[in-house]
Amino acid sequence: MTWTPDIMSAGVTLVAAGSTHEGAVRRHNEDAWLVSPPVYVVADGMGGHAAGDVASRLVIEAFEELAGRDDVTAPDIERVLESSRTAVSALATSPVTAPGSTVVAAVYVVERGRGYWLLVNIGDSRAYLLTPERLEQVSHDHSLVQEMIDAGEIDEREARVHPDRHVITRAIGAVDDAAADFTLMPARGGTRLLLCSDGLTGELDDERIERVLRGGASAAVTAARLVAAAVEAGGHDNVTAIVIDVIGSDILSHADTLGHGRSDPEVDTVPQARSHA
Repeated sequence: MTWTPDIMSAGVTLVAAGSTHEGAVRRHNEDAWLVSPPVYVVADGMGGHAAGDVASRLVIEAFEELAGRDDVTAPDIERVLESSRTAVSALATSPVTAPGSTVVAAVYVVERGRGYWLLVNIGDSRAYLLTPERLEQVSHDHSLVQEMIDAGEIDEREARVHPDRHVITRAIGAVDDAAADFTLMPARGGTRLLLCSDGLTGELDDERIERVLRGGASAAVTAARLVAAAVEAGGHDNVTAIVIDVIGSDILSHADTLGHGRSDPEVDTVPQARSHA
């Protein structure tokens, strides 16, 4: 989807696409995603819990309220999160079967004529920023292994194979009053944003993700290639990816680096599940 904000934002255009797959092991997909400017969201229903797919869908439905607006604020997102908490919590039939969902979202906002990403995350779904220089994880996981990394008990390599790597410490619905992390950063032309569920990062390390993101393909093809690569690497979980290209006045100098300089057919390499948009 290509979108140019009506409000003044230095001529920025956003090109975004998402892809999802149930993986090679799971029988159904508990991930949901939304590409509806200025809002982009990935929600991951908690695997092994009752109604995880319903929980993620309720999160997406809550965020749909913000679609088409040009004045979204952090309090608006807090309200949407609270609405999703209430809706997901209502699904529980007992504390043991309480469903839940992670969420990572990017909302394009404009402050003083400049475009920014307002990022929000709860759980271990992630946001990455690709610049001409590097790939950076810009969200912070709410998980047991991340707490161990922060405490210096294990390193990133050990975290990838730790037996508790799937234990999250914050989620919508399953964890009472789980707070969201907010990040505000410039939406610069020539950059690429990735939102994804842990089904992607559980199979592909950052180096592999960066290679695909720099592969010269469009947002649609890149998202599909990331998902396909995760499925081929094992696909132990549902996999979802949204890729968003920020095209601005300085895009030409970075075209070959980030993949905007080539024309790729808008086709997928894996079967597309429902977009939930």
